[in-house]
Amino acid sequence: MLIRKLNIDERPPMGLLLLADPSRKIVEEYLQRGQCFVAESNDQVIGCYVLLETRPETVELVNIAVEEIFQGKGIGKKLVMNAIEVAKSKGYKTIELGTGNSSISQLALYQKCGFRITGVDIDFFTKHYTQDIFENGIQCRDMIRLSRYL
Repeated sequence: MLIRKLNIDERPPMGLLLLADPSRKIVEEYLQRGQCFVAESNDQVIGCYVLLETRPETVELVNIAVEEIFQGKGIGKKLVMNAIEVAKSKGYKTIELGTGNSSISQLALYQKCGFRITGVDIDFFTKHYTQDIFENGIQCRDMIRLSRYL
């Protein structure tokens, strides 16, 4: 598997990005300001993530997704660890991310990768998304904020 920055002339893998964030409008907004990276296997894009500078010395991992048939094989962890290494190499001191309160496996993954919970943005998903989101039988309402020092 190869992880690389998306070339300027390539179209972002919108189907994958929408797996992690169902708002096309929000995805398009951060794609314009961030950098998209893709994971490829046999010339097929199987995963991706987007890094977005938010403040001096701070970058946010705003989207991370793996094709459903490739989930559970450690690709997500490799993408997160790659994002951490890219952030370090660019001189950032902190990497942050946010995930839904209902994203149980993602919360576990991020903590295994060294992220710590730093806060909760109450009702983020009910305020900013027009349709209700459910995962694991739980309504996704709040954004759990996590960060890791680099």
